[in-house]
Amino acid sequence: MELFSIILLLVLIVSLSGVVVKMLPIQIPLPLMQILLGCILAAFGVYVKFDPELFLVLFIPPLLFADGRKTSVKDFVYNFREIVGLALVLVVISIIALGYILHWMLPNVQLAAALALAAVLSPTDAVALSGIVGKGRIEKEKMEIIEGEALMNDASGLVSLKFAIAIATGLLEFDLLQISISFFVVAVGGLAVGVLFTWLYAKVLRKINQLTNNDPAIQIVLLFLLPFAAYIIAEECHCSGILAAVSAGMTVNHSGMMRNAPLTTRLQSDSAWSMLTFVFNGFVFVLLCIQLPSILNNTFAENQTDASIELWQLCLIVLFVFIVLMGTRFAWLWAMKHMPTMPFGTKRPLAFRAYTNRDLLISTFAGVRGAITLAGVLSIPMTIAGRYQLVFIATGIILISLIVAVVILPILLRGSVILDNSKQDNEILTVKGQMAEEAIISLEKMQNNLLQETSEAGLDQEIIHEVGSRVIGSLRRRTGLKDLEQKALEAENLERRMRLVAIGAERTALLQMKIRNEVSEETFEHLNTDLDIYEKMISGDV
Repeated sequence: MELFSIILLLVLIVSLSGVVVKMLPIQIPLPLMQILLGCILAAFGVYVKFDPELFLVLFIPPLLFADGRKTSVKDFVYNFREIVGLALVLVVISIIALGYILHWMLPNVQLAAALALAAVLSPTDAVALSGIVGKGRIEKEKMEIIEGEALMNDASGLVSLKFAIAIATGLLEFDLLQISISFFVVAVGGLAVGVLFTWLYAKVLRKINQLTNNDPAIQIVLLFLLPFAAYIIAEECHCSGILAAVSAGMTVNHSGMMRNAPLTTRLQSDSAWSMLTFVFNGFVFVLLCIQLPSILNNTFAENQTDASIELWQLCLIVLFVFIVLMGTRFAWLWAMKHMPTMPFGTKRPLAFRAYTNRDLLISTFAGVRGAITLAGVLSIPMTIAGRYQLVFIATGIILISLIVAVVILPILLRGSVILDNSKQDNEILTVKGQMAEEAIISLEKMQNNLLQETSEAGLDQEIIHEVGSRVIGSLRRRTGLKDLEQKALEAENLERRMRLVAIGAERTALLQMKIRNEVSEETFEHLNTDLDIYEKMISGDV
């Protein structure tokens, strides 16, 4: 009962965090507000025992799956070299460089354990970054690379962590060639499991939908189970469950699973996933700070019996490690900026070639650390010597990276244009015109067929001509000359506003009839749901 009450309290705190952020006169990133609220809970003695394995299975697969669904496969493939350079090469460089530095600075920590800490410090957190800088503050092309890196380096960091722990506990001998081959197999295997399982899952789900007449509740629940299933199956196959969840999310849109679903199912699915990702993301940051008192108390207690290092030295090491992480990241970004054109089947230079020094700094400090780092370091076995030092350093890096990003990124982004939509708007108008041309052809065929069958169907030819002319006329405005496209857009917006006013009036009338007991509860719910769906369609939020 106590655990259930704490869960309800956490859900309430996460919900209130969004309200508090909106009410404050100054803009505070949502993750930082959730961290502050977590510290307040910890101050009042609220504590949740942190199980790293349960945390990874419960929170990470659905969050990465949701991020994968929002990732464009085309853009990901286009930026593949840049993403690999950051999510794989930079991770390996950081692990080796930082691992040896930590081994030198921490006398009683063996090299494998230091490499394990370096591995958990390598993954970045794109979710925290989005909450810090806001939507559209970083250019779309640059954000695609940062988000792609965050999706992939979670897997590379955690896979490296597993190898490092196995070596530290004596379960694996260090063999660079064998480890490299195993790393490749685990990564590729995870991607393959996610793709293949999702395609199979989509086919089974279509059969289930046919049997259940496309029941939205069943389809949404089964879709929610997909990332967990992909993660667990990949882990059972000794592959990367993280990458399986990511590839499952990127595959689900191409499988047609949701594209062919009824409108009500798509709308309810989007709402359910939006709520779940908000709550899960909030849980991650609140839980992070609830662990702080326990981590600090444990560090202080163990440091009292550890003569090899002082607490103030650990604090200095945290600052030094953060500087090394940011310095290594900046140096690698600078190196890729000046790198000659790479082969890999294309002569296109890396995107970093066009980066200014400010862009390099933005990409450097955008590499904030978050939930994966905390879960990874807490999964290090208790038997490893100096574990409390590793946990303290990782926790310090998470907090410092978030705080520094909150302070520095807004300064670096000052004066930048917030998401210039002119290019996208022009593309939308062009595509709408092409879509309208196809629609006109189909409607003209339908109109001719109806006119031929008018005697059998009993339809009035004048009604067919009137309705057909009105619908085709509105579509034809989209296919006009460039100077007519803006007028067509204004006409559509005006029509949308009028329809929304009409829907509001209909909803008011329906509610008044319910108050007067002129309609049954079932009829009210049915018609009100129809109005909600129609309003969603008209408002353009579908």
